[in-house]
Amino acid sequence: MNPLSDSASDPLLGGLNAPQREAVLATEGPVLMLAGAGTGKTAALTARLAHIIRSRLAWPSEILCVTFTNKAAREMKERVGHLVGPAVEGMPWLGTFHAIAAKVLRRHAELAGLQNNYTIIDTDDQLRVLKQLIQAEGLDDKRWPARQLAQCIDRWKNKGLRPEDLDALENESYANGQGQKFYRLYQDRLKTLNACDFGDLLLHVVNILRSYPEVLEQYRQRFKYIMVDEYQDTNQIQYLWLRLLAQPRHNICVVGDDDQSIYSWRGAEVANILKFEKDFPGAKIIKLEQNYRSTPDILAAASGLIDANSQRLGKTLWTERNGGDKVRVIGVWDAPEEARRVGEEIERLEREGASLNQAAILVRAQFQTREFEDRFIAIGMGYKIIGGFRFYERAEIRDALAYLRLISQPSDDLAFERIYNTPKRGLGDKTLEKLHRHARSRGVPLSLAAVEIADSDELPARARNTLVGFMRDVARWRDLAKTSSPAELVRTLLDESGYTAALQAEKSAESAGRLENLTELAGDGGLRDARRFPRACQPGHGQRGRRRCREGHDHDHARRQGAGI
Repeated sequence: MNPLSDSASDPLLGGLNAPQREAVLATEGPVLMLAGAGTGKTAALTARLAHIIRSRLAWPSEILCVTFTNKAAREMKERVGHLVGPAVEGMPWLGTFHAIAAKVLRRHAELAGLQNNYTIIDTDDQLRVLKQLIQAEGLDDKRWPARQLAQCIDRWKNKGLRPEDLDALENESYANGQGQKFYRLYQDRLKTLNACDFGDLLLHVVNILRSYPEVLEQYRQRFKYIMVDEYQDTNQIQYLWLRLLAQPRHNICVVGDDDQSIYSWRGAEVANILKFEKDFPGAKIIKLEQNYRSTPDILAAASGLIDANSQRLGKTLWTERNGGDKVRVIGVWDAPEEARRVGEEIERLEREGASLNQAAILVRAQFQTREFEDRFIAIGMGYKIIGGFRFYERAEIRDALAYLRLISQPSDDLAFERIYNTPKRGLGDKTLEKLHRHARSRGVPLSLAAVEIADSDELPARARNTLVGFMRDVARWRDLAKTSSPAELVRTLLDESGYTAALQAEKSAESAGRLENLTELAGDGGLRDARRFPRACQPGHGQRGRRRCREGHDHDHARRQGAGI
C-alpha cells in the first residue's frame, strides 16, 4: 500500500500536501526539505517529529531537533504536544544551537577546562574583559577598541577556529598581527573566571567531540534522528557539529531555503545547504513549492528575480489562490521623486477611504527612510517607523547634528555635552563636572568655559591637552563653515574628529548601517532638510518648536525622557 494514499484518515498527514507528507514519511537516511517562503515547512517538520515519536521509531529523548530561536523552539514543542500529548515533555534535546550546546557542555565541562557551574557572560562583560586585557598589554584601546577584537573573536569562533588555528591573515586582522595573542589571552582569562561566551558554547562542544571519541560515540548512539530548521542560516561551527553527530546513521533531516539566506554578514554559510547532497550521498531532496501566503502575481515577480541567482538549488513556487493586484514597477529619477510619488499615492488611497494603517513602505536600509520622513512631514501626513528610529533620531545623526549645532551656535550647551567625548577622547564625567562649575560661576557657555579652564591648572595635563585640541578643532571647523558647503563641512568634521574611523573600526553590520546613514545625511538633501529640526527643537523657539519636541524631534529632550537611543 502506498503510505501517501492512505493519509486522509491519519490526523498527522490529513492536512498536508503530497510533498509535505513525503517529507514526514521519509524517516530513514538524509533528507533535505527545500521549503520556499510560505510553503508550510514548520507544519511538515512538526508532523515529521510527531510521526517518529508516535511510530516509536525513537524515544523523544533520542531525537535532536535544532531551531534558530527560542520562540521557534517553544512553538514547535507546543505543536508537537498537540499531536502526541505528554510525550513531548520527554524531549530534552529540542532547542536552539546554543541552548543544546550549553546542556552538553554542562555535562562535560571539565574536558574544556571549566567547572559545570560555569558562567555564560554577555556582551558587556565580554567587552569589559577584553578592554582590561588590551590595557594590561599597553595597547591603545582607542585605536584598537575592545569591540573590534570582540567581533574578530566571534568570527573566529563561528568558523570553529581556536587560537592555535589562526593563519597569518586572520592573525593580522587585529592590532597588526596580535590577534592570536589576544584571542589566547582572552580564552585563558575566561577559564580563570570559569566562564565562556556564547561563541564558546559550540566551539567547546565541537572540540570535545573531536578530542574524545568516546564522548562523540555516546551522542551518536543517543541521537537516532537529527532535525534542523533554517539550515541555510547555519555557520561553519554549527555545520561541523551537525556533521560530527550525524555519522554514521545519516538520519538527518534539514529544512531550509537557499533563496532566503541573508545572514552571511554574521557568519551564515549558504554553501552548507547547497552541498548537502555532497555531504550526505543519496540524500532525498523534497521541494515544498505550494505557497499558502501570496498571490500568483507576487510569486511570479519574486521567482523572476530570484531565477537570476546562480547559487541556488532551484524551485518554482505556485499557489492555488486567485486574484490579487498586479505588481507595478515604477522607475523614478531619485529618492525625492520616489518619496513624492509614494506620498501622492497614499493621499489618493486616503481620499478613497483607506486608512493610513493599511499602508506600509518597505526599505532596504534604514537611511532610506529619510526622504519619506521629510516628505510626510512637509505634507502633514502621520507616520510610524517600525523596527528602527526616525532618521533624525538615530544616535549617529544626532551626533553629527550636534557638531554642526556647536559650530553654528557656541552657546549650545546640549550639543557640547553630547559631543565633547564622542568619539571617546578620554574626557570623562569629572572633567564635565568641572566645566559645569566653571561655566556657572562665570555665567558663560560650556564651550567658552572649556577654553578658559584649559588655560588653567584645574585639569590633569592629559585632559587639559585633549580639551585644548578639541576646542581648536571646533574653532577651525567654525572657520571652515564660512567657505564650505554643509556637506563638505560634515564630511570633514566627521573624519577629523575620528567619528568615521571609530565606526569603521567596529566592522559590524550595525556600524556599516550607521556609516550609510551619515553618508545620506551628508548628501545634498540630508543637511538641507535637517536644518529645521535641530533649531526648532531648542528651547525658546516658540510654540511650534515646542510642539515638534513633543512629536519626537527634540532629541536631547527625548534622551532625558527615556527614548532609548
